[in-house]
Amino acid sequence: MEIVPLEASSEPMFWEHVNQDIPYYYFFASDWKYNKNETKILLALRENRIDGMLLVYRHSIVQLRGTQEAAKALLERLDLEKVELQALEQHKPYVLERYKPTSTHQMMLMVLHKGEESLHVKHSIAKLDATEAEQIATIMKKADPEFWGTTTDQNIIDGMNRGANWLGIKINGELASIGNARLTEWGGHIGVVATREAHRNKGYATSIVSELVRKILEKLPIAMIYVLSDNPPAIRAYEKVGFKKYKTYFFMRGEKR
Repeated sequence: MEIVPLEASSEPMFWEHVNQDIPYYYFFASDWKYNKNETKILLALRENRIDGMLLVYRHSIVQLRGTQEAAKALLERLDLEKVELQALEQHKPYVLERYKPTSTHQMMLMVLHKGEESLHVKHSIAKLDATEAEQIATIMKKADPEFWGTTTDQNIIDGMNRGANWLGIKINGELASIGNARLTEWGGHIGVVATREAHRNKGYATSIVSELVRKILEKLPIAMIYVLSDNPPAIRAYEKVGFKKYKTYFFMRGEKR
């Protein structure tokens, strides 16, 4: 098995491979297409076919895919001190050999194909802009301190400038629930759904997700969303809109052993 960096000469093989299963390789496709300057991808090759891939984004965010043999070989080439890593469950032992986790989760990818949606927009939805960035960041940090605890209003504005579409529900002029999605040529990825604690269990998240899905499927054939496997209320809300479980992953933050 040969481990090589993705370069212009190997791009045709790369694109042929990832286009076979865009949900599985979504971040490989989107980061390489839209954030190439901040992305490094290694390919595990056997007889001119791809057995696995490893993506490193901004020197810390890692995605691992492929056979067990490929995953092990790719991890041997990963030399980051700290990582935020997503891999298949079967790769977990190899990851833990190299990195000591500070937190771990099982993460589920859910997918919705056009024609399978069941939209439930029962609340007034507003398009959000940079003037609401501070409120968005506050809701995110309170909703999930582990994943979004360091989010700033500038992070939100930067994301908007890169194409993130933000929607929200306002109650008495204050944002109660928010969500965002990014549309690419392959599909739409819903990245954030969060509601203030005082406004939960009112169907706001279902309305937000439904409207995001509607906007995605107006232009694209598929919508995708990640959710922690131990969050049944969120999973039920997404299933109500039409999302189906697609794959589960091992997710961790950790430091090199």
